[in-house]
Parts: sequence; C-alpha cells; structure tokens
Amino acid sequence: MLYYRRKILLALLEVLGGKLTAKQLQKYLFLFTRQQSVKSFDFVPYYYGCFSFQANQDIATMEKYGYLQIAEQNEIRFIQLKQQGQYLQYLNMFDQEALREIKTRFGNMSQDELIRYTYLKYPYYATKSTIAVTLLTKDELTKIEQQKRHYHEPRLFTIGYEGSSLEKYMNCLIINDVHVLCDVRKNAYSQKYGFSKSQLQKACEGVGIKYAHIPQLGIESDKRQDLRSQQDYDLLFDEYERTTLKTNRESLLYIRNIIDSDKRVALTCFEKDPEQCHRSRVAKALMSLSDINYTLQLL
Repeated sequence: MLYYRRKILLALLEVLGGKLTAKQLQKYLFLFTRQQSVKSFDFVPYYYGCFSFQANQDIATMEKYGYLQIAEQNEIRFIQLKQQGQYLQYLNMFDQEALREIKTRFGNMSQDELIRYTYLKYPYYATKSTIAVTLLTKDELTKIEQQKRHYHEPRLFTIGYEGSSLEKYMNCLIINDVHVLCDVRKNAYSQKYGFSKSQLQKACEGVGIKYAHIPQLGIESDKRQDLRSQQDYDLLFDEYERTTLKTNRESLLYIRNIIDSDKRVALTCFEKDPEQCHRSRVAKALMSLSDINYTLQLL
C-alpha cells in the first residue's frame, strides 16, 4: 500500500509527462507543497536549492518496488514512471488542483528557469547552492547572501530529534548557525528515517555542518528500558554524572575544544525533552568547566 505522500510523487510525475530530472522533480514538489496548508514534504537548502530528503528516499523505495525507474543519462539523473496508474485520481481535490496549477504555471519552464524561479522567490533555500553563481546576477546573489545566518557569539546548543522530520531538524541547526553537531548517543542508530549515523552525517555535510559521533558519552540502551517517571530519569542521570561523565572526561574536554575552535556546537540525542535525555547533563558539565566563554541554548 502506498503512503499518500508517495502517491503525490507519482501523480506529480504523471501530470508533468512521466519523466523529470531529479532537480526538476524536487523543484516542482517544493512549489506544490507551498500550496498545501499541511505540507506533505519538508525541505532544506541543499547543493542545488530546495531539497527533501524524505522525497529522495521515497523515490528510491518506489524504484525498488517497481513504480519508478531511475536512470543516468549524460551525467543527468532522471526519474521516470514505470507503471502507469492514473495516480492523480487518488489525491484529494485540493491537491489535484494544485498539481494542475503547477503544470499550467511552470510546466513549460526549462530546468534552469525553474531553479532560478525558486531561488528568487524563496531565497533561503538557495543559501547552500553550489550553482547559484552560474544562474543569478550579482545583485540577485547579494539577496541570497542576505538570507544566510551568521552569528559570532560562541554558543552550546542541545537538540533532540523526537517528533521532528530530518528537514525540520536540519533547518533548526541552519537558522541557528550551528557549525558542529555532536551526537552523544551510545549507538547512533535510529528506526526514524534520517537519524542513523551515516544518514545524519551525510545530511550535515550537505548543508555545511560538521558531524562528530561521541559514543563514549552515551548511555547503554538497556539502562533506559524501565524509565516511567521523571524521578526514574533523574536517578539514571545522577548515576551517569557519577560514572560515565567522570570516567570519560577526555570526551567532555574534546567537545570543549570543538566549542573553542568552531564556536557554535549542538549536542544531540533522541528525546525532545532535554530533562529526559542525558545530553542535559553533558551540557551541564560543559557549562561547569572553568574559563568558558559560551552560553547555553535549548533548541
């Protein structure tokens, strides 16, 4: 059974002729979601502008199950419908109309014209582009540059990914000008798409953020199985401070060195509530070190 968001991808391809470049598909999908009150996909600024990790993963999954074909031609990646299915009829009437409007307004644009339009209309999503310089004028590039967030104050952040898409999570890091993400999970694996080590590291690198996994500061998963109240969490983290944090002081000082060199660093783990995550105790320890010049902010 297809998720609704995957039906959108198939219907978009269907409406726009059955075959698009990967860049075109991402741009058309982005413009489509601008018309949704509850967006089916989130996006980040990436190498070629607006990009959805989830859509990219969905495309790979649907190729696996025979709905799509992905092919390289002259170093250009194409996405093509493999099964015809009149997919548009499976969408609600509002999304059907939105896709038809996308075809009417943008269907005759070349790839470069489409990219230029999204860069100028939504400049934040062009801030990580490697091709903007070839598509935009000097004045237009200045407007893109003005969208970039640059902060000079050294700061330690903490952030959990519970309940967040990878795109929303990455955007939070970007708008706070985080330079390094320190993953303090013992085992950097997640059943949630995008948050296993290799996926998260690749996403970070794609938006210019360094990634460091520091498993020495993690907590064994079996110690977290029977946590039912905040008191249970507090007892576990008190023990964590007495043991793991003390025996792994070098790892703590390693993060301190990263803050000193890169200025804006985020600690990450799963839990949304920092009081139910050991990263709060890592942050507390870092804030207790001598001669610090950084402040703490919870994301």
